[in-house]
Amino acid sequence: MASILIVDDSRTSRKMLRNLLEENGHTVAGEAKDGQEGVNLAKELHPDIITLDITMPVLDGIGALEAIKQDNPNARVIMVTAAGQKDKIVKAVKLGASEFVSKPYEPKLFLDTIEAVMNK
Repeated sequence: MASILIVDDSRTSRKMLRNLLEENGHTVAGEAKDGQEGVNLAKELHPDIITLDITMPVLDGIGALEAIKQDNPNARVIMVTAAGQKDKIVKAVKLGASEFVSKPYEPKLFLDTIEAVMNK
């Protein structure tokens, strides 16, 4: 089971993801409401996986991914995207994102993605 940092500006999205993860045996190491807070918590908490929303205030998911990877090139990051963000997904993959999941996500698919990233 993984220790996971959730970075999403939507309180509802964070809560839903926290519930899904905890119900399935994962530990939520922390939650951040914007990319900058996510970068700071990633440095502090060293989670196994970081879920990173793309569209956020202060620092978006792409900027946060760049900063996280600069600090820890081995960080495992799952990008969470809304429909129509294909160009940002391509950029995120180039920057080293481990995987991506589209909103609204299927709970089983999200859990399978976490499993796949843990086993990479």
